[in-house]
Amino acid sequence: MPNWGSLAELGVDEGVFVKFMHSCAALYAWEWFISLPFDWEVLTGRKRFAWPLIFYFANRYLLLGAMVGILVALDATTEINCQAVYTFNQFAGDAALGLASINLSLRTIAIWSQAMWIKILLTVIILGHWSLILQGVLLKAAWVADANTCQIVSTNNKILAATFTYSMCFDLIVFLLNLYKLGSRRGASGLTKMIFKDGLVFFFVAFLSNLIATVFMFLDLNPIMSVIFNVPAAIASTIVATRAVRRLTNFTSQGPEMYQPSSSASGGFSSGGYRGGTSGNRGTTTANKHMQPGVHVQMETFVRAEEPVSPTEYSITEVELKRQTDVNSDYDMDAKGSAV
Repeated sequence: MPNWGSLAELGVDEGVFVKFMHSCAALYAWEWFISLPFDWEVLTGRKRFAWPLIFYFANRYLLLGAMVGILVALDATTEINCQAVYTFNQFAGDAALGLASINLSLRTIAIWSQAMWIKILLTVIILGHWSLILQGVLLKAAWVADANTCQIVSTNNKILAATFTYSMCFDLIVFLLNLYKLGSRRGASGLTKMIFKDGLVFFFVAFLSNLIATVFMFLDLNPIMSVIFNVPAAIASTIVATRAVRRLTNFTSQGPEMYQPSSSASGGFSSGGYRGGTSGNRGTTTANKHMQPGVHVQMETFVRAEEPVSPTEYSITEVELKRQTDVNSDYDMDAKGSAV
């Protein structure tokens, strides 16, 4: 059993910490780069911007700033203000953790059709989470001339452990709410199945990463080992939360099935948010029922109506439904021309 407080062990742990943080930075840089086209489409207007994407962008770029700050602190060769850099890193990293929970909470509110009690419950939990995140500076760092680098001197493990424990409980509540709502549906559409599957996978990843970080903070082996898994926890939570947002935004039904939030009208994002209704009926629509002599091509669209996805997420809009109808009409007209 090593003496975790010895100078030799601290030196070894510092070397591991530096290499581990560089690996984490490379992982997040890769995730950020491969998903950059989505950000560009939103910023250029190719994808409609909705207010929940504010949390999505804040989540991604605060964590990106934190990773840059960590690399600056680790790789600096001349003396810098280590305390200022690590204070920013702590705030940006913890904020990214809180924003990841918000992104998953918004999807939960959507799945519950914006039920008021769900909104109130999750809002209260979110406020409690941020009251811990904004507690202030929880670690001290200083420039060590002999090592020519910044080093963490001390950490407030009680607040850090409380923050990550709270995040674990938050993720558990979100998971159970999703499990109950989506698991009770019969004949689920492709979109519902995707949300359900993602919810299980994303919850497990977020919960496990926060669990590991919390365990090491409670162990309090030394200042370095106490925080070594904080950054991986924030990265894992951010990746799964932002991927959930992108997957639902880019979702396209395969085959004849479409996601329709209302039996009477489709819903979409407007300046006031999402609109839609609920229905439990299935319908079949056939394009151009008036038959004329010649060769006709008929296309059937099966619509399974469900509860609205969200104020935060996306379904087929009125424009897309109109496009589906136009495509059906074009097929029929082409067939008539061939017959003539």
